[in-house]
Amino acid sequence: MTARTAGTLDAIEAKLQAGERLSYDDGCALFLEPDFLRLGMLANQVREDKHGDRTFFNVNMRFEATNVCEASCSFCAFAKLKEGAAGAHTTTHEAAWKELAEHPDPRLTELHMVNGLHPTLPFEWYEELLRGWKRVRPGVHLKCFTGVEIHFFAQKFGMTHEAVLTRLRAAGLGSLPGGGAEILHPDVRQRIATDKANGDEYLAAHRAAHKLGIPSNCTMLYGHIETFEHRVDHLLRLRDLQDETQGFQCFIPLAFHNENNSLRKLPEPTAVDSLRTLAISRLLLDNIPHIKAYWVSMGVPTAQIALRFGADDLDGTIIHESIYHSAGSRAPMALSRDELVRLIREAGRIPVERDTIYGVVEELPRAAVPEGALKVRDRMARKRSLALAGN
Repeated sequence: MTARTAGTLDAIEAKLQAGERLSYDDGCALFLEPDFLRLGMLANQVREDKHGDRTFFNVNMRFEATNVCEASCSFCAFAKLKEGAAGAHTTTHEAAWKELAEHPDPRLTELHMVNGLHPTLPFEWYEELLRGWKRVRPGVHLKCFTGVEIHFFAQKFGMTHEAVLTRLRAAGLGSLPGGGAEILHPDVRQRIATDKANGDEYLAAHRAAHKLGIPSNCTMLYGHIETFEHRVDHLLRLRDLQDETQGFQCFIPLAFHNENNSLRKLPEPTAVDSLRTLAISRLLLDNIPHIKAYWVSMGVPTAQIALRFGADDLDGTIIHESIYHSAGSRAPMALSRDELVRLIREAGRIPVERDTIYGVVEELPRAAVPEGALKVRDRMARKRSLALAGN
């Protein structure tokens, strides 16, 4: 490490210890910091100051009602431009309601839905979809429609963001997921997502939700054509809105995947880049309570390590996810509740099952000894026994 970089990191650590907010320049410097493990330690300290060893997860399911989308984002492998195209689908209400009704886990607390921007479905179609889910399982929280979808509805149906959200909330909407943020800076957004809500419009939709008392998450798609400076700019735009509204619950960094899209020649971000980005997000987003290691995007092993790099949330059981898997994710389609608990305990953390708005469903005990350590111990003991028997 050079004296210059050591001094920079020392100065940033001093600011954190003094409770001072990090700047744009600090964020850019952290992306160039060679001492990757020390960066992770700083993020971990902030994480532990906020949450101790508690790590959150939930029992949830994903649902995509339609992948028909009039936008043509260059990074997307999920969307189909029109009905009837190969791979295009739009569910029926009855099929959607049945999938929730037949979900086998009585602990399910959340349905998470993200869709394409369908050019012909009426707004009432979405309202009835939510109302039907609430009839089927009234206690399930509906986290549905990205800020991009809310803006699309407002433009298409001649309503304000507030009017769209008010009607959806009356139908059963509980909160917004964070998708659709991509990179908020216009220089990048105009190149990768030119025909959907821009950065200001995405933020405006979330601002409207927060003012109505509807919480939301926020995201960043990283590892494609953006620079580190664009990432820092993105994070600070989110931080500024959170200063204003205090409506974001959680930030989720989303790793770019390169299969079946127009950016397939670009390499995907490495595990180090993912962990660095997550750690810097924890340090810059001092006003957003939770940072999520989304295992579908990062991969399960990296997401587990991220619990020591600033993340305090591992997402949920998912059950079925098609957006990332369309782009080549090798992560499982689902994890069981027991598997999530094991992953958290293996990281030396305390598993806390939550609902969507971070109410505690159940806090489980920490593992006395990590399961993996026990397996290694038992395997070594068997080898010693065999060796002795051979003698």
